Amino acid sequence: MMAKRKFNKIKLFAMIVLAGLFVAGIYTIYLDFTIRERFEGKRFALPARVYARPLEIYPGLQLEPAELNAELALLGYRQTAKADEPGTYRWRGRELDLTTRTFVFGDGPQPSTACVVRFADSQIVALTDRFTESNLDLVRLDPALIGGIYPGENEDRVLVKLDEVPQSVVEALIAVEDRRFYQHHGIDPRGIARALFMTLSGKSVQGGSTLTQQLIKNFYLTSERTVRRKLTEMVMAVLLEMHYSKEEILETYLNEVYLGQDGNRAIHGFGLASAYFFDKPLPHLGLSEGALLVGMLKGPAYYSPRKHPKRAMERRNLVLAQMVDAGFISEQQYRDFRATPLGVVDRPPRGTSPYPAFVDLVHRQLQRDYRDEDLRSEGLQVFTTLDPQVQRIAEKSLQDRLARLEKARDIGSGTLQGAAVVTANQNAEVLACVGGRDPRFEGFNRVLDARRPVGSLIKPVVFLTALQHPTRYTLATLLDDSPLTLKQPGAEDWMPQNYDKRFHGNVPLRDALMHSYNVATARLGLALGVDSVMANVRRLGLDREVPAYASGLLGVNALSPLEVAQIYQSIASGGFRTPLRAIREVLTAEGDTLQRYPLNVEQVIEPGPNYLLTTAMQAVVHEGTAQGLYNRLSPDLNVAGKTGTTDDYRDSWFAGFTGDSLAVVWVGRDDNESTGLTGASGAMAVWGDMMVSMDPLPLVLSQLDNVERLWIDRSSGLLSNEGCPDAVELPFIVGSAPTKSASCGPGSMGNSIKNWFKRIFQ
Repeated sequence: MMAKRKFNKIKLFAMIVLAGLFVAGIYTIYLDFTIRERFEGKRFALPARVYARPLEIYPGLQLEPAELNAELALLGYRQTAKADEPGTYRWRGRELDLTTRTFVFGDGPQPSTACVVRFADSQIVALTDRFTESNLDLVRLDPALIGGIYPGENEDRVLVKLDEVPQSVVEALIAVEDRRFYQHHGIDPRGIARALFMTLSGKSVQGGSTLTQQLIKNFYLTSERTVRRKLTEMVMAVLLEMHYSKEEILETYLNEVYLGQDGNRAIHGFGLASAYFFDKPLPHLGLSEGALLVGMLKGPAYYSPRKHPKRAMERRNLVLAQMVDAGFISEQQYRDFRATPLGVVDRPPRGTSPYPAFVDLVHRQLQRDYRDEDLRSEGLQVFTTLDPQVQRIAEKSLQDRLARLEKARDIGSGTLQGAAVVTANQNAEVLACVGGRDPRFEGFNRVLDARRPVGSLIKPVVFLTALQHPTRYTLATLLDDSPLTLKQPGAEDWMPQNYDKRFHGNVPLRDALMHSYNVATARLGLALGVDSVMANVRRLGLDREVPAYASGLLGVNALSPLEVAQIYQSIASGGFRTPLRAIREVLTAEGDTLQRYPLNVEQVIEPGPNYLLTTAMQAVVHEGTAQGLYNRLSPDLNVAGKTGTTDDYRDSWFAGFTGDSLAVVWVGRDDNESTGLTGASGAMAVWGDMMVSMDPLPLVLSQLDNVERLWIDRSSGLLSNEGCPDAVELPFIVGSAPTKSASCGPGSMGNSIKNWFKRIFQ
């Protein structure tokens, strides 16, 4: 009986052991599958990298030396004594010695160029090769990295191949982390025993885990400290070494390890860490610099060279000592390198975007063509239209002007908010995008998401709709600006009022826009049909429906600054609708062109009516509600624009364009309370500040074959003559001009006598 019981126990134990082995075998197979699936697939999620436009410099370019200096600072170029390395420069009076970096553009790789840039006043007058002294036609700087679209954990890295890693970095890593890396098979019993002994004796500078185990922990497991996790790690390390070479494991390790934090961006891999801490590509890293990065592996925050330079120095020197002990460097090299400074750059290359509002716009435009998971993992290179010079001007203009307005009007500091967008009006490229008075804030983007009533900014569309009917309306057509009451079923009567609380009788269409008369505009819009006006809003570029209420004729509908810019873009470009674009092209991680974003142009407005409207918008600046701008800027610019103010002064708007630039500015409060600002006193002041600094080109309208210019009597809308009282020269589509004359006009008695005397005395 006892023997039987003993046999049963042995049998049970054997079954348990077999079951355990079976489970362990299944688990090992699962671990093996897990390892191979990720290691042979896409190992890393690479963020999309977003670049600004590259600055191209050439003889004749209007550019202040200070502007070029700011561009070099944004790019992270360093001022040195000789400027003979890529990414360095030096000033010699009005001459700049510059060595550009290599860069792979969509049209191919660009080599480094050593050149001399000569300035005269605010213009580049010569561009020469530093070595051959031959003239250069053009030099293109590498574009500034302005942000990324990161994976869920905000991991960022720059992948490197093992043959790109300096041997000194590999040697430092082996010396400190895993002396027997090339001898063991994933785990190192001798290393574990030695590390245990040295830890107990208080002498350890090494861990017991191999590089392979560390990679397993980082790549597949959590950081929990349990026996189960450690055993799993050891099994997976052995399995990994069974399938892959030491070189593959080491390369993956060098790209995976965590080496610091840049805001909410995690710095992974030696490739990115080299750029982040030393502003150098990894192949150019020196021995002591590589030793510092290896030393930081033990605790990137604790040994941060920017926050704790003394600790970082001691840790680096300890790594150098271990390299001596392992036989990788000599005692003399150790003494030389331990005496060198850390060499960390003061300001790291930007990771989190300095232009979050613009990068947000780029991200949204990319989402039309790409899955978000691909944007966050495929390492796409996105080349954008951002002009850092224009962006800086827009940011400073908005910040400074809002502060001045608050001080002048005794408004609490920080109360006012604003947004600005600047585009190139000939190709619809977005040059700048400011989402608020704090341009680095990554939250609410007012350029895209702040939809506010636009007030009088809608009026040009009303008048454009009228001018599309030249047999009925011209710039000289008299409009009725008398009291209006519109009865609306189920709603209160609508009785629009003018800003000055007065009515002006019959006024020329041009003057009604110039002085922004609400009642004349409302009557005109009602006569045209609200649906017709709103259809033109869509035709000009608004990509969503807006209610066709009568009050919409005076701007009650809410639009974002970017939507307003799209509408005005079509006017500024001569009636051609071109979708605003923030992206030029997208490349793969390997540098192959994936997609280009060409111009997509469609004529939506006939040139004649658009020409007439633009001249009327120029009159707004010369004589009307935006006359204050005319007094600030050169009259030769011939700016066309429109102010906008909403009820109770809640929103202040200005939209305008020159020969090369269009800008829209909004000023208001996030709580929608009154600002006390009109379009002219608020947003237009910001707009003017921008244009003073941008030095734009004049707006010169090309004369159209079907447009003629005639002198008109303002009060009657009839033909007049130059020199007659109250006469103004206006453009007309041929065949639409009045045929009758005013008292001083052609064919009048007074004018006939005047011409008779001229003939006699000539």
